[in-house]
Amino acid sequence: MKGGTMQTRRIWAVIVLAGGLSWHGCAAPEAPPDLLAPTDAQMKIRSLQIKTFDLTDRNAAIRGVIASLQDLGFIIERANESLGLVTAARFAEPNYYDVLTITVTVRQETSEKMSIRANAIYNNKPIEDPKVYQNFFAALQRALFFSQESTSSS
Repeated sequence: MKGGTMQTRRIWAVIVLAGGLSWHGCAAPEAPPDLLAPTDAQMKIRSLQIKTFDLTDRNAAIRGVIASLQDLGFIIERANESLGLVTAARFAEPNYYDVLTITVTVRQETSEKMSIRANAIYNNKPIEDPKVYQNFFAALQRALFFSQESTSSS
């Protein structure tokens, strides 16, 4: 019995010693204070990612986003109507092992306007090329136009 107690004390001593060493010897590195501060480059990209549309129906805007993404060959991964959020992905040409993902947020700015922001990522790197966002918004404009045409002709 005494040997078992001694063995238990040794185990506890090792645990306490190891815990003490890890507590004092491995302090977590401090994060830089400006880690989440916006940069000029981020603000420039954001201005490319946002476009305002004259729309009153947020659901119609979300349906337009989904339709335009599907027209561009994306597979819709998530669509959250209450958040106004759509996430989609596709394999990118010419290799088809590159992945392009996009998250689109629809936000009502006023009763007459919707703000739509697209955030595209290619192989885990943010896309900063304005042409990519211009292409998406052109496709979205067409999808919204066709949906308005079909609604008004019904």
